[in-house]
Amino acid sequence: MALKIAVLSSTRATDMQGIIDAIKKGELSAEIKILLSNKKDSYALERGRNNGIECLFIDSAGLSREEYDEKIIKDLEKRNIDLILLIGYMKILSKKFIENYKFKIMNIHPSLLPAFAGGMDKNVHKSVLDYGCKITGCTLHFVDETVDGGPIIIQKVCKVEDMDNEDTLKEKIQKLEVQAFIEAIKLFSENKIKVEGRKVKILK
Repeated sequence: MALKIAVLSSTRATDMQGIIDAIKKGELSAEIKILLSNKKDSYALERGRNNGIECLFIDSAGLSREEYDEKIIKDLEKRNIDLILLIGYMKILSKKFIENYKFKIMNIHPSLLPAFAGGMDKNVHKSVLDYGCKITGCTLHFVDETVDGGPIIIQKVCKVEDMDNEDTLKEKIQKLEVQAFIEAIKLFSENKIKVEGRKVKILK
C-alpha cells in the first residue's frame, strides 16, 4: 500500500518537486494525495496542479488557529492521510492538530537545529553567514508544540565556503532537504522510525 501524503505549504514548496520526482522514478512507495496552502498566490498550488496533485487553498481570514486547523483535519481525514509534510508552511499548528497526528507531521528547517531555530528561509542562511559558521545544513524533525523543537529525525550537513552567500547556501541546502525527505518518507513507510522521548531511533 502506497503511503498517503499531504503537503502543507505557504511558499513555493520547492522540496516537494524532488519528492514527486522520486515517486515517479519508483524510489518511494507513496502518493501525494493533497497539497493545502493558506496563501492563495503561493507557487506551491501551481506546482501541485502542474503535477496532477489535488490542491486546496483554505482562507484563514477571521478564523482562530483552532478553527482553521479543524478545516484542514477534515480534509486530511477524508483522504486517510498517513503522513503530513510541512514545506515552507508559515503557520503554527494548533495543539489539537499536533495531537491528532502525533509523530506523523514532519517539518524541514534550513539549519542544524537547535542552532538558528525560529528563522525562515534566507534569514537563516544570513544568520549562519553572519555568525561565521563553518558548517550548516538542514534538519528534518517531527512537529510538537515547540517551534522547531520536535524530535530530530535526520540532519544533513554541508560546508560553508568563503564564497558562499544566502543564495548559494539556499541552493546547497535545498538539495540536502530533498534527500532528507526522501530518506525519512522511505523509513516511515517501512515502520523503521521509533520515537523515545526526544530521541528518534532508526530501526535496522
